[in-house]
Amino acid sequence: MSGNTSAHSVVEPGRAVKWIAGIAVVGYALVSMIPLFWIFVTGLKTPPDSISYPPKIVFQPSLEGYCNLFTTRTRQTPEYIASLPPATEVCDEITRGRNMVIAGPSNYVPRFVNSVVVAFGSTFLAVALGTLSAYGFSRFKVPLADDLLFFILSTRMMPPIAVAIPIYLMYRELGLSDTAVGMILLYTAVNVSLAVWLLKGFIDEIPREYEEAAMIDGYTRLQAFWKVVLPQAATGIAATAIFCLIFAWNEYAFAVLLTSGSAQTAPPFIPTIIGEGGMDWPAVGAGTTIFLVPILVFTILLRKHLLRGITFGAVRK
Repeated sequence: MSGNTSAHSVVEPGRAVKWIAGIAVVGYALVSMIPLFWIFVTGLKTPPDSISYPPKIVFQPSLEGYCNLFTTRTRQTPEYIASLPPATEVCDEITRGRNMVIAGPSNYVPRFVNSVVVAFGSTFLAVALGTLSAYGFSRFKVPLADDLLFFILSTRMMPPIAVAIPIYLMYRELGLSDTAVGMILLYTAVNVSLAVWLLKGFIDEIPREYEEAAMIDGYTRLQAFWKVVLPQAATGIAATAIFCLIFAWNEYAFAVLLTSGSAQTAPPFIPTIIGEGGMDWPAVGAGTTIFLVPILVFTILLRKHLLRGITFGAVRK
């Protein structure tokens, strides 16, 4: 054969395809970030600016939203405000400018702490139980394993809120309503099926020979699981933890139905922030911005595990 030939890969995309894909990805990222950007910007506006029409893009930044988020205020007469000593803090100065004084802290911090306890507690339990269950299904001959796995998966075939009324009645009888323990158990029950299915795929990819070699060296089954399987499955565990945490962190319907006081989390509390003329949108924007920070940091810290976890097992040797 004669003539010049050039090798062409059927896998490597061409330059034009790369440019189109890059533009599409950047465009999608920008569109997805617009709501987050608008929430952040709203938290830095004053109440009049937050409801102005047309919406203000250029405005004078203010910390009034954050002050209103963390404090409760009462309206006072100008004479009473004039009799007070000079304001020493930014929030005092802003509040007095609205003819109000700070009466005390708001409930946002306790609600935020409840979210941290409930979300991370349920995620830990769901991942721990899911790892043990997935290991059992992967390594042992479980009778009716396929049927049991399908039953576990079937719990995800309907929206969790569909069973809200039975859960509410059960929790009322057991005394678990408006308790952190009740919310942790509920979110764990919802997430454990997802954890089992995700982690079983990861553990299936870990060769059994690793454990057999460890047990030949004198390890027990539990020691081999702890020192051999878990480190190999760390990528899958991290990816599963992110998905479980996102659900528990953002869940709204169960939190509204089952909590109203001491165990209330931030999602149902943020929409109830009321200002002088109705909904205090800067405080809502500030509360939402702060609420996004933990899940954002957690995801960024585990992003490498998440990317590896999604593609784990896609290429076989």
